[in-house]
Amino acid sequence: MMIFAQQNERTIGAPDKLFGVSSLAKERIAQIGKENVINSTIGVLLDEQGKLVVLESVMEAVRGLTREDYAAYAPILGLPEYLEAVKTAVFLEEPPEGCYVESCYTPGGTGAIRNAISAYTIPGDKILTSDWHWSPYRLIAQELGRTVCCYTLFDETGKFHAASFEAALSAILAVQEETLIIVNTPAHNPTGYTFTDEDWNALLTAVLKYPDKKIALLVDIAYLDFAGDGKTNRAFLKKLNGLPEHILPLIAFSASKGYTMYGMRCGAILCMTPSSAIAEEFKDVMRVESRASWSNGNRAAMAVIAKILADKGLLAKVQAERQHWLEVLCPRGDAFMEEARHVGLKTCPYDAGFFITIPCDDPEGVGKRLQDFNIFAIPLGPGIRISVASNTVAECRVMPSKIKTAIAQSR
Repeated sequence: MMIFAQQNERTIGAPDKLFGVSSLAKERIAQIGKENVINSTIGVLLDEQGKLVVLESVMEAVRGLTREDYAAYAPILGLPEYLEAVKTAVFLEEPPEGCYVESCYTPGGTGAIRNAISAYTIPGDKILTSDWHWSPYRLIAQELGRTVCCYTLFDETGKFHAASFEAALSAILAVQEETLIIVNTPAHNPTGYTFTDEDWNALLTAVLKYPDKKIALLVDIAYLDFAGDGKTNRAFLKKLNGLPEHILPLIAFSASKGYTMYGMRCGAILCMTPSSAIAEEFKDVMRVESRASWSNGNRAAMAVIAKILADKGLLAKVQAERQHWLEVLCPRGDAFMEEARHVGLKTCPYDAGFFITIPCDDPEGVGKRLQDFNIFAIPLGPGIRISVASNTVAECRVMPSKIKTAIAQSR
């Protein structure tokens, strides 16, 4: 029973699953030593010694900040130079032509997701994402009085389930005039899947069937810069250019991963539209959404990103460092997938990124059995998520057989 706070259909007081398991891992490490525990709960990139990776080139920009950069308020939409910088960060040397692109600061990609749901749907609406998804999508929607509906991401062959997506979209638009679709690619959290050209064609074909509905299409690109080749992974952005006015592409940008600025809470929401009126409306509504949520953003973080994107030499350093760490990350994912195939452990399709997910019938039970092996991973939906970003190659080779055993024991 609540005392003063209102339930509002929420689960109040329940422990956060991710941080709860992470706390258990830390307790085990304190008991038996770090070398005897595999902590695969952490959603950040760690080096081979288990220390947080922070790009030195980004720190160079941080050290160059002025007192005003730290202390002064930023405009509600964000520093003008930052708003331009994030466009470059997203599109690189190929900005979209023939459409209006506008941006607004948000505290991380999370703020972009929050603003998109609030601005482009109404209380009671259903929004659409895949069955495998980052769990805060659902929590954010719930806090705003919306409901997350899911389509099945993978068909029986491990491909994008276009028929499931189309059926779920049809069901939503049969009962409401607008919706928001969230697509997390490349290097989807929690599976590591990246939408193919064929996937995008199928998704957009389905969306284009509803010219009388308003559809906001939010692409969460949180892991874009650690998903492989930057140009290849941005090719899909061209498909979002030139869409009719009833479809509004939105981009959720985050500096957390690509710039290792996790705690500085720096992100942006961008829109792409052929309509100047819709572009102006975007800025107007984002001013209201932001003012009513966090008011002004982190000026220092914005100044760092603006400084990096304005200095070609510094940007080149960031990209070179990022490439180095990508070359550390990729062998970890490769090692896990190679060993999984070797022992016959089924995983969700994985292309790149921080996470790999293993489907199972009893995720909570499997997670607890893994803890008996001193392995800590996150039960997430109908599976177990492991973080190759935070584990060494050796640890990634150890885990598949242990996970397979834990699944067998939980049946």
